[in-house]
Amino acid sequence: MFSIVGMSAPEIVDRQAWIRERETLLVREKAHTREGDAIAAARRRLPMTEVAPVSLVGARGETPLEEIFQGRDQLVVYKHMWHDGKSFADQCEGCTASIWDFHDAAYLEARGISFAVFGEGTYAEMAPYREFMGYTHPWYSTHGITDPAYAGGGVIACFLRQGDRFFLTYETTGRGVEAIMSSHKLLDLTAYGRQEAWEDSPDGWPQDPTYTRWRRDGRPVPQWTRPGVTQNGN
Repeated sequence: MFSIVGMSAPEIVDRQAWIRERETLLVREKAHTREGDAIAAARRRLPMTEVAPVSLVGARGETPLEEIFQGRDQLVVYKHMWHDGKSFADQCEGCTASIWDFHDAAYLEARGISFAVFGEGTYAEMAPYREFMGYTHPWYSTHGITDPAYAGGGVIACFLRQGDRFFLTYETTGRGVEAIMSSHKLLDLTAYGRQEAWEDSPDGWPQDPTYTRWRRDGRPVPQWTRPGVTQNGN
């Protein structure tokens, strides 16, 4: 178990001094929130680009894009990387860290938005992994698909359906996938943050090479909660 005993820690002050410092930071936090709202407003005004309808392999075989929308007008997709022929333990720790924090799309569905995972592997390979991880979202294989609107991994893509036409309205890049990584957002609230080397932290704060804590004893961290996983890797 990770321990912080003996490590450097924030300065100790009385309650009133803490409140003053907290209120000073709150001004910046509120400005950050308002800027985020302004960016979201600009995002809603982005143009969109039409994409060709495709059929992807899912739990029911070949599935037309229209059916992946599940009767709704919008679709949010997480594109999951996949390493063909590799064991569960060897699958992408980054995608595992991302999708693990998002288990239920009920609030999206209440706004007319479906959620799905598009994986780069064959469905036959990915289906047992989905079951092993306990994921409830529908998964579809983009194996063999070259259209970048659907292919690739490690990003979130947003689509809009208008009749029998389909449009890509937004796609994340880089750290944009943190939109569904609630654990990392909570880490940002703590005294030591994410504890990764890239962070601007005071001297003496615990920091490890970036991404190294996404994997433990050879497996992506969330896999250790799954039934049947032991220290022997079974």
